[in-house]
Amino acid sequence: MPFRRAALLVGLVLTAFVCTAFVRGDEPGFSPLFDGKSLTGWTVVGGKAAAWGVDDGCLISFGDGGGWLSTSKDYADFDLRLDFRLTPESNSGIYLRAPADTSHISRTGMEIQLLDETHPRYKDIKNWQRTGAIYHVTAPEPGHLKPTGEWNSLEIRAEGAHVVIRLNGAKVVDDKIDAHPELDKEHTGLKRKSGRLGLQSHNGRVEFRNIRVKELGTDRANGQ
Repeated sequence: MPFRRAALLVGLVLTAFVCTAFVRGDEPGFSPLFDGKSLTGWTVVGGKAAAWGVDDGCLISFGDGGGWLSTSKDYADFDLRLDFRLTPESNSGIYLRAPADTSHISRTGMEIQLLDETHPRYKDIKNWQRTGAIYHVTAPEPGHLKPTGEWNSLEIRAEGAHVVIRLNGAKVVDDKIDAHPELDKEHTGLKRKSGRLGLQSHNGRVEFRNIRVKELGTDRANGQ
């Protein structure tokens, strides 16, 4: 391959994953959880601090060292909105109503899955492992994840036991999480009334921007 063409292709690949912040307009009642400059307001739980960073207005999970990034306060009923971008083979998640510890959060809290599900590594995944799923609980409607390397929008609205998830504007999950008695023993987090919001460090680089939340109602109780 001629040198100029090879250099151009390399440049295109690198440019494809340069994180550039895109700031959305004002949304009444929503407060930012990420200032675009630092990890202020977030705490690394387990894993390594080096697994997280900020680049050009975006929050980055490098997928190294495990653990997760937690908000500094608990949320009960809320509308959480953010943009995310996957890279090849990447795997992450959004934690909801989580205890601020190193337990298995997809069980002791809830996890909304983020996954490069088109990668060959994941060809045998279950439907409840696809992006937008309540992990191991509720499978999402498929077909709404954009190609790897493109930005996706995600909205998670939790009011009591009612959880609605929209991926790129499409409603992919509409579930009552208290309607799974067969999972009560394993998924104790489904009964939690509030907890931390968080981002998972699992595998590969995942980028986040425009992370904002609106608290719903007056319930601000902590814990169970």
